[in-house]
Formats: sequence, C-alpha cells, structure tokens
Amino acid sequence: QVQLVESGGGLVQAGGSLRLSCAASRITFSIGAMGWFRQAAGKQRELVAIMSTGGNTKYADSAKGRFTISRDNATNTVLLQMDSLKPEDTAVYYCYVRRLATGRKYWGQGTQVTVSS
Repeated sequence: QVQLVESGGGLVQAGGSLRLSCAASRITFSIGAMGWFRQAAGKQRELVAIMSTGGNTKYADSAKGRFTISRDNATNTVLLQMDSLKPEDTAVYYCYVRRLATGRKYWGQGTQVTVSS
C-alpha cells in the first residue's frame, strides 16, 4: 500500500514562509509526476504545482513567483517552498504522485497551512 506522508504545515503570518515535504514509501512502480494540490474550506481542490520526472514544472497562477516545487527521485520526495504567503493561501495541502504507466494518482492525508493577516 503506497504511503505519502506530508509534513511542514502550520500557522504563519502573512509574508512568511513554509516548506512542505512529502515522502512516498512502499512504491513498487515508476513514478511520473509529483506535486501539490490544495483545498480551502468550501472550495474545490486545486492544483498548486507539479513536476514531471524530467523536471518540467507547472504552477497555478496564484503560486507563480512565490512557490517553488522540487523533487528527489532517489528518495521519492517532493518539496514545496512557499514564500510571501498570503491569507488566501490558507488551505489543506495535499501531496500526490502519479503512476507513470497507468496515470493513477495517489494522495497524502493533507497538511493544514494557515496564514494569518
């Protein structure tokens, strides 16, 4: 059973920074994209940032210039450095990995990020 364990969430003031980490374990297949989504209260889950195996990235417009995604393929870890945080970044952040062969997505349990004004 694939496990994705997230860490690094918390409470921060506007303008501050957080770094989220996600470690995937019990992986028995080749991983394709890895990334982060978020879901604010009362809203749908939305893309924050994803990175392909080759290092190509895609960011939500709201994350461009403030967030940076990185990954370590050797350890199946994906990071999200979040700078200049805003109250509207408050959400539960979910890590995901995508199986290369089938496209199936696996999700972490989520980590809460709260940005106070």
